Amino acid sequence: MSEQTPEKQYPMPVSCNDLTLRDQRALIFHLLYSADSFDYEVSLEAIAENISREYGYIILPQDFVFTAASAVVANRTELDQAILPFLANWRFERLGVITKLILRYAFWEFLHTETPPFVIINEAVELTKCFAEINAFRFVNGVLDEWVTKNRPEARRPDIVEVTETSDTPEPDETSK
Repeated sequence: MSEQTPEKQYPMPVSCNDLTLRDQRALIFHLLYSADSFDYEVSLEAIAENISREYGYIILPQDFVFTAASAVVANRTELDQAILPFLANWRFERLGVITKLILRYAFWEFLHTETPPFVIINEAVELTKCFAEINAFRFVNGVLDEWVTKNRPEARRPDIVEVTETSDTPEPDETSK
């Protein structure tokens, strides 16, 4: 049986400000997905109230989760235009809605927060693995990495040194076989 790290459990109700940053990003994604599902005709305030009532997360208009989701919704056209040059042989209309929403949020984070780009990329990839099509995380990683390469090359994560097997590697002893 494999051991998995248990997810953090929160007492309900819980303020979204008390969530881990990863959980806050997931909540932002849910707000964005809900807004998109309603063709942006239902207010984000109503969506946040519904999530608060149904799931026990307290989301207030001044909270980062709400302000970030609001900013992404308000600036989605500009964010889409920023994404377009990095799609390499893809039309924006062909992207799945989840992939599109995660890219919008990641681009918003690149442009409006001090979060290191490699953290933004990692978090977007993890969201994509949880919510999007099976291999969409590779696409998201490539698009975001291309943006960083072009716009913030100094902020790229240093290459990880590849470990290679050498003759100094001890052989397993007979008892471990």
